[in-house]
Amino acid sequence: MSPTLSVITICFNNPEDLINTCRSVDMQASEPFEHIIVNGSTTNDIAQWHQSVSQPAYRKFIHERDKGISDAFNKGIAQASGSIIVLLNSADQFATPDVLDTVIREFEKDPELKWLHGKYQFERGGIWVELGKTFDPKLLYRGMRAICHQTMFVKKELYDRYGLYDTDLKLAMDFDFLIRIRAEKFVFLRKVMVVFAPGGASASNVSKGLNENTQIIRKHFGFSIKHQLWKVRIAVLSTVLSSPFGKMLYKIKVKMGLENM
Repeated sequence: MSPTLSVITICFNNPEDLINTCRSVDMQASEPFEHIIVNGSTTNDIAQWHQSVSQPAYRKFIHERDKGISDAFNKGIAQASGSIIVLLNSADQFATPDVLDTVIREFEKDPELKWLHGKYQFERGGIWVELGKTFDPKLLYRGMRAICHQTMFVKKELYDRYGLYDTDLKLAMDFDFLIRIRAEKFVFLRKVMVVFAPGGASASNVSKGLNENTQIIRKHFGFSIKHQLWKVRIAVLSTVLSSPFGKMLYKIKVKMGLENM
């Protein structure tokens, strides 16, 4: 049987962002098997948009409060019927119309493939850059530096085997899941797959995200001096990048092709 793909989008009081994400899904050359919207909003704007605008047959809505990002992800995964799942947050967008086609072809080529990821566009230091490089389990002490969950297309069987997202984690739940599936067969596509929206929860809470990474690494591997040193490096870089001088240095780094370092 050919793989079937479920796109899951979580949203919260941001109808314009959701509309942009839905537009990028609808522009795909091959439509997904389903697009599940998990709406935990406290306002009625998204529910009203859903009811007032004709939606494609593959789009499904869950309108109910949740207990945070992890819980919202889990609600969508529990409802998903596709054999492959991608978590595309509201405001994030597929970069090109052939993303889903490309993903399906990769899974069709290798039935043993369990997940894949690719490159993404991200605003850092005031400029847009292309980030992402092949996942290396030996570098997990660095957290999610080379990968983002929006480009991770994961067979649903991995969620069945390894479990869903830890609802005690508010930001780094994807890192925890990545560690659990680290030994599974994957491929990296040198293709920009997603435009990562600026100002996401992780980007705006660097310190909290780093602390959760530390908690996760200790749970799986114990104390890591490499991680502690990397944590200091990221904290310093985050502070530097917020200054005009830091942004200038980052532009030089990008020109040298070192943005993924």
